[in-house]
Amino acid sequence: MSTLNKSDLATLVAEETDLSNGDAKAAIEKTFDVIARRISAGDEVNVAGFGKFSTSERSARQGRNPQTGETIQIAATTAPKFSAASQLKTAVKGG
Repeated sequence: MSTLNKSDLATLVAEETDLSNGDAKAAIEKTFDVIARRISAGDEVNVAGFGKFSTSERSARQGRNPQTGETIQIAATTAPKFSAASQLKTAVKGG
């Protein structure tokens, strides 16, 4: 198993399309930027056959410091979330 970074992804996209490596990288960068901005604004981004990008609200809660056992307050947060589409799940399974 290997790790694919953004540059590797851009190279693969450029090889499989008529885009230059620079144009493929710019398109990928802009795609990620648009997704991040839209989910930050509270929207969902649904890419048919791939998955849905959204946010998940985590309410404030109490926790424990594992080193001291002291009770601490954990602030509410908003986290990015990705739900894979069934087609992507099937492709990853190999079926």
